[in-house]
Amino acid sequence: MAHEDIHRMQRSKRVFINNVDTYASKYIGKFLSASVIGSSLEDSTDYDFEEEDLIPESLGQKKAKPGGYQIVGTIRDQSDSKKCMYTSEEYHQLDRNKLLERMLECDVIIYNITEYADQIEEASWAVTALHQKMDTFFSPKTFILVSTVMTWALSKPVDVSDLAIPFTDEDYRRRRPHPSFKQHINAEKLVVKLGKTKRSQFSTYVLASGLQYGMGEQVFHFFFKASWLGEISKVPIFGEESSVLPTIHINDLASVILNLMDQKPKQQYIVAVDDSKNTTEDIVKTISFALGPGKTAVVPAEEAFLAQELTQTDIDSLSVNLRCEGAFIKEKLNIHWVSEAGLIENIEHVVEEYKQTRGLLPIRICVLGPPAVGKSTIAQKICKHFKLHHVRLIDTISETIAHLESLSRLENADDEGGDMTSGAQEQLETLKENMEQNGGRLDDQYVIQIIRDKLKSKPCQNQGFVLDGYPKTYDQAKELFNADDDEGEGMKNRKIIPEVIFSLDATDAFLKGRVLHLPEKEVEGSTYTQERFPHRLANYRDNNTEDETVLNYFDELNIQPEHIEISSVDDIDYLVVMEKIVRRVGLSKNYGPTTKELQEAERTRTEARLKKEAEKKAEMERLEAEEAEQREARWEEWSRQLEEVKRQENELLEEQSLPLRSYLAQHVMPTLTQGLIECCGTRPADPIDFLAEYLLKNNPDVE
Repeated sequence: MAHEDIHRMQRSKRVFINNVDTYASKYIGKFLSASVIGSSLEDSTDYDFEEEDLIPESLGQKKAKPGGYQIVGTIRDQSDSKKCMYTSEEYHQLDRNKLLERMLECDVIIYNITEYADQIEEASWAVTALHQKMDTFFSPKTFILVSTVMTWALSKPVDVSDLAIPFTDEDYRRRRPHPSFKQHINAEKLVVKLGKTKRSQFSTYVLASGLQYGMGEQVFHFFFKASWLGEISKVPIFGEESSVLPTIHINDLASVILNLMDQKPKQQYIVAVDDSKNTTEDIVKTISFALGPGKTAVVPAEEAFLAQELTQTDIDSLSVNLRCEGAFIKEKLNIHWVSEAGLIENIEHVVEEYKQTRGLLPIRICVLGPPAVGKSTIAQKICKHFKLHHVRLIDTISETIAHLESLSRLENADDEGGDMTSGAQEQLETLKENMEQNGGRLDDQYVIQIIRDKLKSKPCQNQGFVLDGYPKTYDQAKELFNADDDEGEGMKNRKIIPEVIFSLDATDAFLKGRVLHLPEKEVEGSTYTQERFPHRLANYRDNNTEDETVLNYFDELNIQPEHIEISSVDDIDYLVVMEKIVRRVGLSKNYGPTTKELQEAERTRTEARLKKEAEKKAEMERLEAEEAEQREARWEEWSRQLEEVKRQENELLEEQSLPLRSYLAQHVMPTLTQGLIECCGTRPADPIDFLAEYLLKNNPDVE
């Protein structure tokens, strides 16, 4: 290899990727950031990096490792302020002049148009703008368009007489797109055309990517989630189940891109698919068996539109029937495959990636304690909070017997398999016979097998469980959690051993008092009667004072129980206990609420708010009515008291005026009357003066 090539490989390269916060771009960027330049070449490990070849760390930027890739790019969602760990720079809503400046600083420009259609026009502009500037490039640049095999969806068969012959890279000029992907094929043609002008300065490539899976599962996520949640009995297959879906693991797609960057092959159009020729039915069935109920149902294609999590692009992609072969990447490139044989052959690895990427890890909890301490109530609350499965002894036994009865009643052996039906009938008879011999109870060996099967079921393995009040003894725990015979003698079955143990306890007096206050309908026919409860409590205390207790078993496994004392009769909702439990367990490792659950929660909150507002309004109206009534009563009382005061004042004035009136009647009025008569007869010019003089002269008190 020439010295110039070695020197070029030793320096880090700057790579631009659009939408680095979305599925495909994110994992492509993550893959490249961990890769070394030339790692896809056979002799790439023969070079020693020298100090002068290192790229200095720019202020505020992540330092690129020598011979590695420095990832920069645009982000779609700015609501998450947390920056990606593998990016050096992130841009949001740059105008095109600024965006072009950023791309001109890069050695490789990758545009992913498989997820959002609005990126097609931007990718076409970007490759055109770069092509116009290529004479000013300081060093050669590479443009890679990550497109989709949906641009092949309506292509005519290679050989009409043999529809099984797949398309290869060489057939790309014959491709015909799905109606929804015509813009994609126009962008592909433009990229190929502009890359033919001056390849030494500006090389371009188009990757026709298969339907991507891995890490987050992208278009297949609907089926993974439906299977994992286990809320439906059969996972749907929309439309034609025999359609062949070309696929590729996202890390394998990133590996193809790495090879293009390292090798810069002459071929510009490359089909990137794995070796699988899996049908929709095969893929969905495999996912269902790996994660869920193991059953599928073919439903009309139109029902896909009812699935809120499926976009139009997803629905179109799942409807394709296309056989493709990535001949070029297999023959010419050095791909370190993650999933060369496809999703089905590597389902265990893909499922593990899916769980780890989305944080879908089971939470295994065991709640122990004396009778009547509240184990089942608390277990139900834990299950509701963390979305776990409640494993209660009596319910699990009843559920198992009901399931065996339903299997034994099957008339058509082909529905479930003759051996399964026969085995279910035999197992059911064994359990019933044992219960008859033990007064309705089962021997430990049967109970342990039933509980173990429940804990190993897909729902419990997916989301986790709360084991309620079982095991009760050291021997039961040892037998329950020991591995099966084929896993090795003395080994523990780690997949069903609880991670967190809550040991509830309370005084005997408290427990007896609680039982005494239970409603009669709960006590009748249960072990909480006055005759049975003391004996049951005494047995529990006896079993937990020996050296080999259930808690001792977990201690031996280095699982320290969390002891919680129940002592308050006021905490009927166990709010304090649940606060301790939630703090101990940590964050939920499940899917967040669904759209339906969010809508239901919003409806509940709205109803509660309206109810609270109505109650507040009614209370205000009541208070106003009471205040008005009190005000009216006070006014009436004040008016009555005022009238009484006036009456009393009038009576007092009347009483005080009697002497004056008597004096006037006896001494003043006769003289005044006589004076008026005289005045009328005399008719003086000034009657007032006349009358005054008359009264003065004739005043009986004046002598």
